[in-house]
Amino acid sequence: MRFRWFVVLGLVASVVLVGTTLSDRTPLRSEYCVASVNGVRAQVDLEQGQWAALMSAIAQQRGLPPRATTIAIATAFQESKIHNIDYGDRDSIGLFQQRPSQGWGTVEQIIDPWYSIGKFYDALVKIDGYESMEITKAAQKVQRSAFPGAYAQHEDYARALASSLRGYSPAKFTCQINPEGGGSTTTVVKDVRKAFGDIEVARDGDDATYPLEGKADDVRARGWAVAHYLVGNAARLGITSISFGGRTWTASSSHEGWQKDPDAGPSTVKVSTN
Repeated sequence: MRFRWFVVLGLVASVVLVGTTLSDRTPLRSEYCVASVNGVRAQVDLEQGQWAALMSAIAQQRGLPPRATTIAIATAFQESKIHNIDYGDRDSIGLFQQRPSQGWGTVEQIIDPWYSIGKFYDALVKIDGYESMEITKAAQKVQRSAFPGAYAQHEDYARALASSLRGYSPAKFTCQINPEGGGSTTTVVKDVRKAFGDIEVARDGDDATYPLEGKADDVRARGWAVAHYLVGNAARLGITSISFGGRTWTASSSHEGWQKDPDAGPSTVKVSTN
């Protein structure tokens, strides 16, 4: 009889332990990024968000207008769905389906997003008047596609993503992720410097801050460009929080997007990995 009671108590304890463990787990969320601008909700997966953010950062580093970012994103949408693929028509590969046989570079070079994005912009800036040209026409002059009209279908998404990622639509780009942690400010700082160039940064343990100077409108745009880039890469870099311009995004509450935060300054972007 005593043995039976031990068995019953053991089973009850096991059920309680399993139930407690399961209830303590945070359900996995679907992961995605979204730009909501002027009634357009451009939702993309995390890889698409990462590469769109990089296209924006590189354009900013080069001093190119937001229009260049829009053209790049629309082109990549059509060519690869903004995925860095290692296959395509004939020898086409990468974000823009650039071809080694057409002089874009070697396979190893083109499959590197930093290289392929740079080469796309190299070609784009050689087109006279691309800043005011229809996006479809500008993309076609770079790509020489067999289906030039196809780029137009991605214009709305591309505009929304470019406007937010370049910082002209504050707090309008966010990502919902399942936080894993494990990031480091060293990695974050190196990544941001590679994307934007040598911008001023101060590090303090698990925190890094980017103080910005200049006219208010310019600081606001540059600050949100950096903040949105960090959100787009938060899952990859193990970022836990980002603050700027009266708003804070946290990995643990990423489903809520950018939340109001009176302590988030108007001229300093703060990122944490703790």
